[in-house]
Amino acid sequence: MIEKTVKIGDTDVKFRSSASVPRLYRIKFGRDIFKDLSRLEKSYKEKGGEEASAMEIEDLEIFENVAYIMAFHADPTIPKTIDEWLEQFEMFSIYEILPEILELWGTNLITDVEAKKNLKKAAGR
Repeated sequence: MIEKTVKIGDTDVKFRSSASVPRLYRIKFGRDIFKDLSRLEKSYKEKGGEEASAMEIEDLEIFENVAYIMAFHADPTIPKTIDEWLEQFEMFSIYEILPEILELWGTNLITDVEAKKNLKKAAGR
């Protein structure tokens, strides 16, 4: 489990990534977070620093969903809907927050892969 605090406007927001995030995401949104994050990362790299308005609406929605689930995972006292959660922020650039979330997710995946490798070694496989 990895946590990171990111400043959104004047607000510090804690995000958490762990093995339970894909399940939480699937239960809340009925979607596969691995496919969605892959699409989001590809879109982000293709746009290369352009404003969020250059991203497709579905990509923006994926970003909001992923950010919300990771924030909710870190702090279950946040509002129960994305709309209520987003209301607490002033306008912000997706390009300031998205790299932080992608990094957090990537770090968690690396940690999971290393743990599986070490488990196989310990089991003598």
